[in-house]
Amino acid sequence: MKFITFIDANGRQKAGWIKDENVYDINLVSNGELPDNLLELIKNYTGYLPVLKSLEGIAEPSAQLNEVTLTAPLPNPPSVRDFMAFELHVLNARKLTGRKVPEEWYEIPAFYFTNHLVLSGHNEKIERPPGCFALDYELELGCIIGKEGKNIKAEEAEDYIFGYTIFNDWSARDLQQKEMKIGLGPAKGKDFATTIGPVIVTKDELEKYRFGRGFDLTMTAKVNGELLSKGNAKDLYYSFGQMIERASAGVTLYPGDILGSGTVGTGCLLELGPEVHRWLEPGDSVELEITGIGKLKNQII
Repeated sequence: MKFITFIDANGRQKAGWIKDENVYDINLVSNGELPDNLLELIKNYTGYLPVLKSLEGIAEPSAQLNEVTLTAPLPNPPSVRDFMAFELHVLNARKLTGRKVPEEWYEIPAFYFTNHLVLSGHNEKIERPPGCFALDYELELGCIIGKEGKNIKAEEAEDYIFGYTIFNDWSARDLQQKEMKIGLGPAKGKDFATTIGPVIVTKDELEKYRFGRGFDLTMTAKVNGELLSKGNAKDLYYSFGQMIERASAGVTLYPGDILGSGTVGTGCLLELGPEVHRWLEPGDSVELEITGIGKLKNQII
């Protein structure tokens, strides 16, 4: 299924699924048997699944997609971790500074925590943060944790995955580079916005794209309609299983936790360089697309 969170005609935030441009309010079509928010659904998805299956195919649409306003499909995750799991992105970024990729990158899937309270969704405006003149997008695949677990092994991680989404890790490069010289960060360089959506697809939706430890999913980014970035999720150096193993080592992961893959190779302006495109400015439109998930579009203000 493809789950969304949306604002209905009465201004209420609701959870639902979409099919063929139809929106199904899960709380409404189930007569209250299902919760009105996606986090609660994920927390007890196994228990709610029989109700969902019984409704699929017989429920009447609650609205058309063009009648609602999408928000981040999961507006209130317990945490958001972002990895750096595509080797080409690391190689490209390091090449710009003349530095080699550290040996440790090949030993562990590294991540940082980002601000889980600033999530935005499809068509929402993204404000360029104060003092930033080097705003960048980052094209990533996001993984949603489906059940609680600790010390999860990579080969068992599939049981802990709920689904996937598009993940845009917006970056204020000038703020980021300055603070990271101190030995901390990224912090303010990432603090202002992360966009996910337009939907969360349950993991079974992507099985037809299965490729080795991951998925054969084309990933693209356009700015003002111009194709700038193109990569594929199958090129992940570290699988989501390995990321989950690392994140859960000695720590409990909870339903709704989000893991970002890190930027796909060529998936940001930093890698492409100013000769390909300048930094993002107010008025620019950024559209990310991943096979099987959809298109995630935002405008800079």
